[in-house]
Amino acid sequence: MLGPVILAASRSDRMRRLISAAPVTKQVVDRFIPGETVDAVVPIIEDLTGRGLELTMDVVGEDITTPEQATAARDAYLRLIERLGNLELGTRAEMSIKLSMFGQALENGHELALANVRPVVEAAAAIGTTVTLDAEDHTTLDSMFAIHEELRKDFPQTGCVIQAYLYRTEEDARRLAASGSRVRIVKGAYKEPASVAYQQKAEIDKAYVRVMRTLMEGEGYPMIGSHDPRLISIAQELARRSGRKLDEYEFQMLYGIRSDEHLRLAAEGHRMRVYTAYGTDWYGYFMRRLAEKPANLRFFVRSMVSKG
Repeated sequence: MLGPVILAASRSDRMRRLISAAPVTKQVVDRFIPGETVDAVVPIIEDLTGRGLELTMDVVGEDITTPEQATAARDAYLRLIERLGNLELGTRAEMSIKLSMFGQALENGHELALANVRPVVEAAAAIGTTVTLDAEDHTTLDSMFAIHEELRKDFPQTGCVIQAYLYRTEEDARRLAASGSRVRIVKGAYKEPASVAYQQKAEIDKAYVRVMRTLMEGEGYPMIGSHDPRLISIAQELARRSGRKLDEYEFQMLYGIRSDEHLRLAAEGHRMRVYTAYGTDWYGYFMRRLAEKPANLRFFVRSMVSKG
């Protein structure tokens, strides 16, 4: 029940100021966001890949109000790609991009976002890696899928994300599974109305399994974004039934959550990719992490109380 409240707070300037000013906040944020600059996260990238893990990197920041800010977001990803190229990790380190950062919500936002994301996808391909387009609230998805389709004409490895809690997702999954694309499935972390999304956890979990089955039985490359042990076990069974080898799908989890499980899955031979965000505009990302899992909120509250 607290999830929608936290998501509403993620859009509140007053709550942003309050939480950002709390002395304990940085300590807790560091659990989920390991740095603010490329230089700060390079040692994290080297450490995780050295332990057999893979990464998808997210430069956080969604409150884009001018074309200049969208250009700056593009350039931040280009700087990241330059550093990743020096590390020579190939697909072991890809990138996740929210098109809102690239100007999607501005005037002529669809065209602007496509123009900004294309050079990032080109640069990623040049160093042997790729980009996944993150899903945001339901009003942005038609634009995101259209941009995904356009990019795949030249860069077929470009991935996208679908959200199990949306009614539309089962149809989206059938279309994408047949196309050979890379698809990450998540439960969904935006506040959506009952007219477009399931509201109860049990319904969302059932939808997640249905969509996962579609992806596993399809021709694409499924990326299972979940920390739920039950869903991870179901994914493994669905992969087995579909005749998929361990390198024909992967698991993805957030940096700072269930780190032991990251290593366990990698040790079993699974591809395990850690979603690793960095940057200074961390507030919206951080609040969605709290909304997704009560344990994250309890951790934050305990830390604030213990620090007085």
